[in-house]
Order: sequence, then C-alpha cells, then structure tokens
Amino acid sequence: MDANAPVKKVHASRGKFARAEPVSALYAEGRVVHVGEFPALENQMCDFGPEGLSEGRSPDRVDALVWALTELMFSTVRNPMVRPL
Repeated sequence: MDANAPVKKVHASRGKFARAEPVSALYAEGRVVHVGEFPALENQMCDFGPEGLSEGRSPDRVDALVWALTELMFSTVRNPMVRPL
C-alpha cells in the first residue's frame, strides 16, 4: 500500500444496483475489458442482482469496480491515462 496514494471520498445517493446499470451498459458495449484474472470479482459480478448478492453478502468488489469505472468513464474531467477503445 502507498500511504500517499490519492483518495477520493464518495457518497452514494442511489442504490448499488442503480449505480451499476450504466457500468453494465459499458460491458455490454464492449467498452470495458479486464487484463488478468479476477475470480473473486467475477464471482460477485455473476451473483449480483437487485437485492445484492445471494446469501446477503456485500458486493464490495463490484461496488468498488462501479465507483472506479464511473469516475473513469463518466467524469466530466478527462483522464489522459484512460484511452478510448
């Protein structure tokens, strides 16, 4: 971990499922790809629905992914490190 890494605090005004819908569309359009294997994240992505994850667990990995992709893909400030497909 880097103690000097920048952190952006966020606050949810909508539920997790509603926040995930625009990100889900990015996947459907082929605009998001993963490099490497992320089995725990992929398991959560497959299990995630309107009521969260089965067995009542928190979709922590999916939620972090949604926040990150929302910032990268929908922010009004363009990040030079993110290249369009």
